[in-house]
Amino acid sequence: MSEEDGLISAFVLDGHGGGRGIDWDDLGKPTTLGGPYWVHLDRNGVHTEAWLRNDSGLGSLQVDALLAGETRPRVAFMNDGILMTLRGVNLNPGADPEDMVSLRIWADEQRIITVRLRKLMAVKDVLEKMAGEKGPLSTSDTLRMLAVGLVHRMSPVIEDMNDDIDALENDMVENPTSDIRHRLKELRREAIALRRYLAPQREALSRVHTENLHWMPVEHRLAFREAADQLARIVEDLDAMRERAAVIQDELTNRTAEHTNRNMYTLSVVAALMLPLGVITGMLGMNVGGVPLAESKDGFLVIMAVLGAVVGLQIFIFRRLKWI
Repeated sequence: MSEEDGLISAFVLDGHGGGRGIDWDDLGKPTTLGGPYWVHLDRNGVHTEAWLRNDSGLGSLQVDALLAGETRPRVAFMNDGILMTLRGVNLNPGADPEDMVSLRIWADEQRIITVRLRKLMAVKDVLEKMAGEKGPLSTSDTLRMLAVGLVHRMSPVIEDMNDDIDALENDMVENPTSDIRHRLKELRREAIALRRYLAPQREALSRVHTENLHWMPVEHRLAFREAADQLARIVEDLDAMRERAAVIQDELTNRTAEHTNRNMYTLSVVAALMLPLGVITGMLGMNVGGVPLAESKDGFLVIMAVLGAVVGLQIFIFRRLKWI
């Protein structure tokens, strides 16, 4: 078995935290496995769709949902089972966390089938626990560990985003730089992208808690409620980040407007000072007879003195008016 053929891993759960590995041949006859089993598939694998449609025992509606393209988190209950689509942050090397990865799940009392498009660290965590005999005991326990693991993996990402918004607020006060606007745009984009999927995922987990499935123990349903509550807090944090980002954006806009207004005011004062001087020099520069001091050897000095006096009078008036 390999990711290329579609079967990433498959186990018959032993009820003690471990499991017996199985392959495609075993999965061709699932009724003979002798216990609840977990099959983890790659959506793009060669044999994935054929097994789901022909050998999994699922109906076409469930198979279509497991193989669907882009989907938002949701949950549906049918045939005493759960059909779920959940999202986890993308923690693969070089990826953006807000580019969330989907995990499609079918779970009932005897089987849990998961289908993914890209690697998810939460699934890897559960597989590692199984290798250490500390994994799920049943299909219900597997579903619980996957859902809780997806939420748990989100917390460090949200904490990093909170640190980023704190740094932006600090830089606005102490060290405003030209890259604040770019950093702010990226942070707001991340918060919007994450919230788009986490809000419906919270509702999906809450619905699992309220549904009374005979094969899901009460403690597992309570775990879904806790995961939903944690997601609710994460969504609240994202909303708070967006509000804080909006405040920073307003402050940036106000600072830009204040800087522009200050420059325009300075230019207006300079223009007001230069206007009378321009009128005087323009009149003296007319090419007509009778221009005062045109023949005087001290004419230039006299005109400069007059212009200086005019500037001094303007400055005095502007200061009295508190314009400067």
